[in-house]
Amino acid sequence: MSPTPTLAASPAADTARPAGRRDRRLLRYSPALTGWAYAAPTAIFILIFFVVPILLVGRMSVSDWGLFAGNRGWNAPDNFTSAVDDRLFWPAVWFTIKYTVVTTVILLGLSLGLALVVQESSRWNGLLRTSFLVPGALGLASASLLFYALYSPQSSPLGFLGIDSFLGTPSAALWSTVALIVWRFAGFYMLLILVGLQGISADVYEAARLDGADRRQTFRFVTLPLLRPSLALCTILCVTGSMLAFDQFYILTKGGPDNSTVTIVQLVYNMAFGGQNDLGRAAALSILVLAALLVMNALQFRGLRGRER
Repeated sequence: MSPTPTLAASPAADTARPAGRRDRRLLRYSPALTGWAYAAPTAIFILIFFVVPILLVGRMSVSDWGLFAGNRGWNAPDNFTSAVDDRLFWPAVWFTIKYTVVTTVILLGLSLGLALVVQESSRWNGLLRTSFLVPGALGLASASLLFYALYSPQSSPLGFLGIDSFLGTPSAALWSTVALIVWRFAGFYMLLILVGLQGISADVYEAARLDGADRRQTFRFVTLPLLRPSLALCTILCVTGSMLAFDQFYILTKGGPDNSTVTIVQLVYNMAFGGQNDLGRAAALSILVLAALLVMNALQFRGLRGRER
């Protein structure tokens, strides 16, 4: 009986096995490569438009850097002390804080009320939500120009209110600007709060009703605690945006009357481009503003975590 012949491995089979291993290796690493490919454009964008400018501002803040003269050498910490000693520094800080508090309280209260109004389904909800959100589609600079025309004494259609000047006094300028910001951003914050409201299960409200809670008690002990993450997000966004306010005051008041509406960011602009042409001092003040924002946001996040625990 003849022995069974053995088939010799073909060269094609030998090359197929390494190729299969390579394919499995590629499949194993492809999710990571795909993730890096998706993240690379965002990472490059952040590097070019965020990290590099911050590093450049940090370099300017410790240098004698004029707008037209360029870098003239090391100048730390004179830029920081000179920025703090500016006659408009503390008035600008106080006005920015006051504006931030007023705007945040009014915006959050009004946005919460609007979200509660449009929460329930009704025939008018579509119209109401659209009308509240339409101002948010307008850019802040465009909205500021629109309100500047409304407030202008020569062409103001608001003359029937009997107000002589909407921007002529410090108090009027502040409240006129707050009205612009509330009109522009109330719909946006309403949408964020509305998302939080719709995320609350109906079973929670049903349990509160069975326990005998009325509408006021349900709002206080059920809605507000469960809405805290959305309110915290709105608070952080509103505080940060108000601390960095520039466009509305630059267009409406130019810092007037009598420098009473100069914000801290507008002071940075004045130091850099408004006649002083000192990029070093402006950069130093920018670093101080950035540090203050980081501290405030960290405190808000910490307070939120503490309340949730």
